[in-house]
Amino acid sequence: MTYRRKKSTAIAFAHGDIACRRSRSDSRTHVSANQAAILRSLTFVTLVLFGVPASTWAQSVCLPAPRLLTTMPMGGQAGTQIEVTTSGELLEEASEMVFSHPGIVATAKLDANGAVVPKQYVVTIAADCPPGVHEARMMTNRGLSTSRVFSVSKLPEVVQSGASASPESAMTLEVNSICNAVMPVRAVNHYRFEARKDQRVIIDCAAQGIDSKLNPVLIIADSEARDLRAQRRGDLLDFTAPEDGTYMIKVHDLTFNGGDTYFYRLALQELAADAAPERLPSTAQVNAFSWPPLGLPAAAALTETEPNNQHTETQSITLPCDIAGTFYPAADVDRFEFTAKKGEKWWVEVGSERLGFPTDPSLLVQRVDEEGEGETLVDVVELRDIASPVTVSTNAYSYNGPPYNAGSADVLGVIDIPADGRYRLQLTDLFGGTRNDPRNAYRMVIRKAAPDFVLVAWAMHMTLRNGDRNALSKPMALRPGSTMPLEVIVVRRDGFDGEIEISMDNLPDGVTAHGLKIPAGGSRGIMLVTADEGAPQGYARASFVGRSEIDGESVTRNVHLASMAWPVKDGWSEIPSPRLLADVPVSVSGVEVAPLTIAAREKKVWEVAAGEKLTIPLVHYRRSEFSGAAMSVKTFGAGFDKNSSFDLPLTADSSEAVLDLSKLKTPPGDYMIAFYGSAVAKYVDPPAPNAAAGAAPAKPRDIVDIIVSEPIAIRVMPAEKS
Repeated sequence: MTYRRKKSTAIAFAHGDIACRRSRSDSRTHVSANQAAILRSLTFVTLVLFGVPASTWAQSVCLPAPRLLTTMPMGGQAGTQIEVTTSGELLEEASEMVFSHPGIVATAKLDANGAVVPKQYVVTIAADCPPGVHEARMMTNRGLSTSRVFSVSKLPEVVQSGASASPESAMTLEVNSICNAVMPVRAVNHYRFEARKDQRVIIDCAAQGIDSKLNPVLIIADSEARDLRAQRRGDLLDFTAPEDGTYMIKVHDLTFNGGDTYFYRLALQELAADAAPERLPSTAQVNAFSWPPLGLPAAAALTETEPNNQHTETQSITLPCDIAGTFYPAADVDRFEFTAKKGEKWWVEVGSERLGFPTDPSLLVQRVDEEGEGETLVDVVELRDIASPVTVSTNAYSYNGPPYNAGSADVLGVIDIPADGRYRLQLTDLFGGTRNDPRNAYRMVIRKAAPDFVLVAWAMHMTLRNGDRNALSKPMALRPGSTMPLEVIVVRRDGFDGEIEISMDNLPDGVTAHGLKIPAGGSRGIMLVTADEGAPQGYARASFVGRSEIDGESVTRNVHLASMAWPVKDGWSEIPSPRLLADVPVSVSGVEVAPLTIAAREKKVWEVAAGEKLTIPLVHYRRSEFSGAAMSVKTFGAGFDKNSSFDLPLTADSSEAVLDLSKLKTPPGDYMIAFYGSAVAKYVDPPAPNAAAGAAPAKPRDIVDIIVSEPIAIRVMPAEKS
């Protein structure tokens, strides 16, 4: 039997061009220098001011925001009570520590005299609190802080209190326990444990997957600290004791960095000889928001069966199907064969990278034409990456988008069957020749069209110069009178092309959210969250959803929220590490108001005929001084994003915005818009609540910050017929 492959007749890529490849640091955390997206075609708009002199970009970026940077320990065992010490920025006078799960509750630690111990809390973890990663935050007078991962386990946990930089000072660990620790600079931490002959133990180190900056190296050694095995790629160590005795674990950073932000959780667990090891829980990368498809069972109906690498060994399947398999061993090629009829459309989705594995699936479908005793394989379609719905940052000399990538190296696309017959599907890991790990799993679903959508959002980031990514972790901590924009991104499944309405509910008192309708076929939009000037201090866990109609039925999908794990002010010095959050917290500051609020003079629906000009009077509520006399303002909103920029005076209390619909060609309909830009404010830090009387006032400093207008409703009427 012979095989000949004809020249490809149709090559298609899921959702557009192939996305840029991502570098990967370990099996749980994939970090990329190309993780950004540019804001386009937004149904709602925001007000950020451009045209600022280049010299001002060296100033502080964004108004001060509270940030929780570390907790010690970083988690605890369900059903226990532990003491947690915190550190961060602008956490002075924090009123409480809050968590994303109601089963974790904190109270301030008190000393022997009943006085509050600063930065320390007693945390109670309910026995039924689910194991995994949760979010910890601090409530401050500036609102809720950014989050830090707080892990819950089923194992007893300890905190390393002393140094263990030598074999002589090694800390003793019990098998089936977790140790919370911090890595000192230029150091190796040592641990000892007892093991029986043939006892299998798994040693795992949670670090980057729990927001740590540590790139861990694990070494297991004998009682004399002589190395036996090492793992330098962030993976776990699977070790079976050759004899009864004492063994050592060494942990260090790959480049021997260290400090408070190089924390980790070291797990030592016994495992049966035939059991599969599991990694410690970790956060999900941003692109994981698009997996799994709605209604996908926990386990696949079919399993890939080896051998299926050769054309003579193809595994027969019947469509539709749901198959679980692995890219193993190295250079594995999995082949499946099915029959289909002309005109059928089958949607294929492969999940692997979005499951947390360092893989890059590639799928090829070919028609099998029989010719005597031989076969000819004719290419039908080739599917690779799911391209990001928004442009990925180049991280070049000018920063061109937020550092988030909603795309994936996984597969999502359609097979158009050109003729009745037999078809062969080939699935590979594009760079699998260098990977030889049986845990590199995939899930492949082939289905008839099941139109759907998934959503992710993040705080809008500014456009800066000189490669400054402004990749700041941004809590939704609103100052009264301010509006915060969130960019909302949609990944559409199986041909869904409908309009999506975004909404946010369960907000703090005095806070409103103005969502948008992502237009049919659109991929992005803006959610505006506004705090009234009189909004009281407070917080709430918001409900953030998107609604649409699919096949005549109303459907609702949650919007996932993403943020930076750490503030990165210069993308050339550190690669941003965005991740998904567990919840959507919204809070209001109680210490100061926004430096500038811009709104339409009247809160009404502004009407205009198609093809006419609309002039909207604006009012400026100025509470600060600004550098420069005017700012260039742009407009966002579906049908209005191409509006010409205009100058907004910084020294006046009013201005006008002009929308020329003859140039915009905006069709009749109802719209919400806003104006956006960034300005340099002369910011003065408010006095601390416990500041001494008569203390010298703080000197003003330059702050570059996003300023967002209140949303404005517009109705475009049909043009009058002449």
